[in-house]
Amino acid sequence: MRCLPMGDGQASFAGNIAPWLTIIGLGEDGLAGLGDEAKRCIASASVVFGGVRHLELAAAMIAGQQQSWLSPFERSVEAVVALRGTPVVVLASGDPFFFGVGVTLSREIDRSEMRVLPSPSSFSLAASSLGWALQDTVIVSLHGRPLDLIRPKLQPGSRILALTSDEKGPAELARLLAASGFGQSRLTVLEALGGIQERVTSHIAAEFSLMDINPLNICAVEVVAEAGARILPLASGLDDGLFEHDGQISKREVRALTLSALAPRRSELLWDIGAGSGSIGIEWMLSDPAMRAIAIEGSTERAERIKRNAANLGVPGLVVVHGAAPKALAGLPSPDAVFIGGGGSEAGVMDAAIAALKMGGRLVANGVTTQMEAVLLEHHARLGGSLIRIDIARASPVGSMTGWRPAMPVTQWSWVKP
Repeated sequence: MRCLPMGDGQASFAGNIAPWLTIIGLGEDGLAGLGDEAKRCIASASVVFGGVRHLELAAAMIAGQQQSWLSPFERSVEAVVALRGTPVVVLASGDPFFFGVGVTLSREIDRSEMRVLPSPSSFSLAASSLGWALQDTVIVSLHGRPLDLIRPKLQPGSRILALTSDEKGPAELARLLAASGFGQSRLTVLEALGGIQERVTSHIAAEFSLMDINPLNICAVEVVAEAGARILPLASGLDDGLFEHDGQISKREVRALTLSALAPRRSELLWDIGAGSGSIGIEWMLSDPAMRAIAIEGSTERAERIKRNAANLGVPGLVVVHGAAPKALAGLPSPDAVFIGGGGSEAGVMDAAIAALKMGGRLVANGVTTQMEAVLLEHHARLGGSLIRIDIARASPVGSMTGWRPAMPVTQWSWVKP
């Protein structure tokens, strides 16, 4: 695609606006790694946006105005959008649509108004350097994101590529690995890939001591689990011991059945009302990185505990709302699914949840008290859905022998909003 001004006949499908924005992916070799088309776009742009490093790498080719990114970044997005119709270039790292600025800009600018000239991503460069099959490698971006996001990825034998935020990232990752029982994992730090400062070094996580790390780095982890390592199973119904709780928790068997009834689908939002330890919302989010959840909890102590559990189980994006339903539900985004595990017998809670639920959304409510069971029976009689009773017994010592001790039975109502 050519770098042409307005009026060249390249009209977009949205509003007859010709492509005016060019997003160019740069490598550490700067202009030397770009093709002639990318260089022409840079030279002919009225304004070139990018980080300070990007602008320095391309300085010899820039004839127009240079604009480094502003803080907060939203100001820069607004500045780019304000130039609609003017030849603009945005310089990015590697592939702009792989955890990059292209994704952010495309939320405000129609794809038909831009051209994209990518370079290899740091993940591709790292996989090539290591000889790893990229399709078999777990990829996670920790750039500007919580380090805890890597926790669910720590599966024995896995290979992980993790993009860090800065020079502190590798050491912080090594400490997390060691503290979680993965200290014998091999941690390879790949710095400034493709540039003259490129360096690749390999370490045992528990013995990590590398200094003077380039801020532009990506870490490769070959996961080795020690005895007692904090491994998060991929199935629903995590061991109760993985959660910090005060007894207010949906036990693992009931939790597994509840998640099955909630039937998570990619990118959906769950309300976990009366969240307790947050176990349902946490496992909902663990089912896919795109899942979202809001935990509503009236107890201050439990709300803080939910936040800790979410971080320790690798879903720090879980939103915790401190307050009692139904009042605390006001103003929250409409859910695709609702779980009511506590407080469902309180006046107005069920009605508020049903009213907020999207059409076709699922509601699952569990009850162990006769009061909550009465509410569930009434709603089932009036609205239909599925009603089951969950009885679980666990083997435990009876003197010198073993017997079954039944847990409190759980009544579960599941319903799909027509």
